[in-house]
Amino acid sequence: MDNRAEVREFLSSRRARITPEQAGVEQFGGRRRVAGLRREEVARLAGVSVDYYTRIERGNLTGASDSVLDAIASALSLDRAEHDHLFDLARDANATTARARAKAPAPAGLPPAVQFMLDTITEAPAFIGNNRMDIVAANTLGYALYSDMYRGTARPANHSRFIFLDPRAYDFYPDWDRAANVNVAILRRDAGRNPHDPGIAALVGELSVRSDEFRTRWAAHDVRRHYSGAKSFNHSVVGLLELPFQGMELEDVPGHTLTVYPAVPGSPTADALKLLASWAATEQIAEKARAVTHS
Repeated sequence: MDNRAEVREFLSSRRARITPEQAGVEQFGGRRRVAGLRREEVARLAGVSVDYYTRIERGNLTGASDSVLDAIASALSLDRAEHDHLFDLARDANATTARARAKAPAPAGLPPAVQFMLDTITEAPAFIGNNRMDIVAANTLGYALYSDMYRGTARPANHSRFIFLDPRAYDFYPDWDRAANVNVAILRRDAGRNPHDPGIAALVGELSVRSDEFRTRWAAHDVRRHYSGAKSFNHSVVGLLELPFQGMELEDVPGHTLTVYPAVPGSPTADALKLLASWAATEQIAEKARAVTHS
């Protein structure tokens, strides 16, 4: 990513969404030419000079201290994900030239123990994803849940490509717009954390060319943390699944996250997962997915 362009567009988009009323900025009449805050208003709220904030919003984060970044984040009412994203952009801006130009290493294979761990989770879908939106490993129910992603031969299965390029995604996600928004916001955050990852850059480039829906959402510069919550899926075999989820980053496998979908005990979804497990065993879903993956 072009760091200066990312900083400029991210900060200007955050500034544009906040009204003076929301920020508690006193107005003195006259027609405003901007919908959100003016630069001088953000500077005043952050306690920095207008010239300095203008330099930052034009894309120059070099030398910006943590305290200044915190003040700007507060002035713009950034949430935790946006705050972290701003710091990621600053870290990249302040990296040495050699480090900034270095390419991210190719992702290493998962240790066998990770797959063993997944296989011990038998009553909930679980999978390992990377920061490129790939599913790199799963348990049987995980493969069964995302079986539509494995109908083709393209590997690894990828959440973003499925959502934006596969028509089946519109049926699989009851609220497709929400799923699309969340997916792009997660990918934008990961791109900020890994600005020189060629795999992320290639994915963003491909989707920007092939999908208007993706391109529009990418231009919004929204970011999101995604470690817990609830999702709904309309599975083609067992119907509606309403699942809470928990995500945990794998410390010893950087860039990879374990996500588990445990159904609420006694719920219709818990019963549906039992049917899904039976179907997966009968159809040998996991074996078929792994056979293509490793072929």
